[in-house]
Amino acid sequence: MEVVLKYFSEFTEKQLEQFTALEGLYSEWNEKINVISRKDIESLYLKHVLHSLTIAAVIDFRPGTQIIDIGTGGGFPGIPLAIYFPEVQFHLVDSIAKKLKVVQGVADAVGLTNVTVQHTRAEEIKGRKFDFAVSRAVAPLKELLQWSNPLVKKGGTQELANGLICLKGGDLAQEISESGARPRMTPVKNIFPEEGFEEKFLLHVPR
Repeated sequence: MEVVLKYFSEFTEKQLEQFTALEGLYSEWNEKINVISRKDIESLYLKHVLHSLTIAAVIDFRPGTQIIDIGTGGGFPGIPLAIYFPEVQFHLVDSIAKKLKVVQGVADAVGLTNVTVQHTRAEEIKGRKFDFAVSRAVAPLKELLQWSNPLVKKGGTQELANGLICLKGGDLAQEISESGARPRMTPVKNIFPEEGFEEKFLLHVPR
């Protein structure tokens, strides 16, 4: 938790309790349903929580914003962002039901009322629109855009235009080229100069 408090200090007492509870909850759930690699559980706050909060460092979502987390897995980046932005609505989707069992369990345990979960693929969602789609290392950018574009409203009035915000790692040149998009890229290391963030990036593609 110390690594999170190194960069974020204005948490309410409730938010502090929620963030602090994550380690025990994920350790407990991971014993039953493996959603985080065993070695990563020990660095949960760096590799998962702080990494997810890269998004909070680049945009301050306004109250009432609607966000879909595509391929949320164990709840990242959705759960940390939902704690950080209690007045923003997060819809966490994944095609693997057992992972969502963990997500719902964690959300219920820390009292997140701004999180809903759905067992589905993003491309199967109909009749819903969001301001932003977020994602973390789920699929190539081209596919993420194919899934997210039909779900995201155009325009927007926030610091960043409505669109896809995703966290990715490695050499992304070919992936970006194949997507046909021109994302705004921010190295995570520029935001959080921590070991392990050297080849990680935040990408924003406006809708």
